[in-house]
Amino acid sequence: MHHWNEWNQQVIKEFRTKGGRAEGMLKGMPLLLLHHIGAKTQTRRISPLVYLAVAGGYAIFASKGGHPTNPDWYHNLLSNPETEVEVGEEAVPVRARITEGAERERIWTRQKELYTNFADYEAKTSRQIPVIVLDRI
Repeated sequence: MHHWNEWNQQVIKEFRTKGGRAEGMLKGMPLLLLHHIGAKTQTRRISPLVYLAVAGGYAIFASKGGHPTNPDWYHNLLSNPETEVEVGEEAVPVRARITEGAERERIWTRQKELYTNFADYEAKTSRQIPVIVLDRI
């Protein structure tokens, strides 16, 4: 976990110094910084995430690289759905909601078409990867 925390901090630093962009494996991908509050600890956290623009907001994906459990930020959003994201150089207030049915399938299919690594994540796990829409508020 320590390695991922360091990697996240580096991505956050790049994002903020390069106007909302990152280098390395995330270069050229749409990236946002999700602010979230720990469900149990109430600690404020920031997670860099790839997103897909959708009507009225942003879709994010609780893939956790295909691990068998959802990422911590997913549980944090369930407990505290009103938050904000940084997109480019803009801070945007949002409300998180979990998608279901046709909406989820449409967004998830599009993300896998654009970024095939998400299909790889899906193949690695037996869980359905949650698709969360962050609606602008």
